[in-house]
Amino acid sequence: MMKVALTGGIATGKSYVLERLRERGIATIDADDIVHEALGPGTSATRAIADQFGSVFLKRDGSIHRTLLAVKVFRDPETRHQIEAIVHPLVYATIRGWFDTLNRPVGVASIPLLYETGREGDFDFVVVTVCPPEVQLQRLRERDRISEEDARQRIAAQLPAEEKAARGDFVILTGGTTAATDKQVDELVAKLTAGS
Repeated sequence: MMKVALTGGIATGKSYVLERLRERGIATIDADDIVHEALGPGTSATRAIADQFGSVFLKRDGSIHRTLLAVKVFRDPETRHQIEAIVHPLVYATIRGWFDTLNRPVGVASIPLLYETGREGDFDFVVVTVCPPEVQLQRLRERDRISEEDARQRIAAQLPAEEKAARGDFVILTGGTTAATDKQVDELVAKLTAGS
């Protein structure tokens, strides 16, 4: 089975591309969904974060207040590294388990921080989404309803998009029309399924 990672900078269209792949019959898993579940009420990650950073980051239901945590994480690199040390092992263990049970020729895992975590070697093929910086900034501000300064901070917390693109096996440019992106997804699917 071919193990594929989908990565790219924040707000560069990974979710859109992942959904299009799913529609085309490709098995997919999303690290963001795994993190969301890991930060739910009563999980080991939630307990570890509350123990380390205080119950101020807990919502009434016992889950992590992700918006509040994001502000701290993106303003303080040390905190970001500590949170990542708690969450990333869970994410990769879940993805490994998913691939182990998958009975399909191709599986795609969306992992925003693939290169930042040095785990690209776990995959046979890496796909990177990229869009112009001004489009990325606008998307992020609109999606998360944050200031330009906060958006720039979040973008700067990741490797530059052009570096990710240079390291990928396949690049999908998401700055144009959805039709143009869909065409690239079709080309990717053809490439991934050619040998299966």
